[in-house]
Amino acid sequence: MKGRNRRNGSKALGRYIVADAKVCHGQPTFRGTRIMVWQVLEMVADGLAWETIIERCHGRITREAIAEAVKLSRAAFLKHTDEFVVELQTA
Repeated sequence: MKGRNRRNGSKALGRYIVADAKVCHGQPTFRGTRIMVWQVLEMVADGLAWETIIERCHGRITREAIAEAVKLSRAAFLKHTDEFVVELQTA
């Protein structure tokens, strides 16, 4: 389902996630919203229950959309693992 809509420049990054230069400066958002994926991932990382996240987003996203964001993030992390290497400091 990933692809580009050449007519309006939007990119489907998944079933629920798109990137469109005309929406939120091209940042990935949930389809049909201006809710940026990074905002929802931040709420997941903060430990919020997915139902709470859905409520905070006024029901505009679903559990499936959150799951897709997490799965895409996992794939990106695995692909770019070497970019996250840090030098450990000894005490």
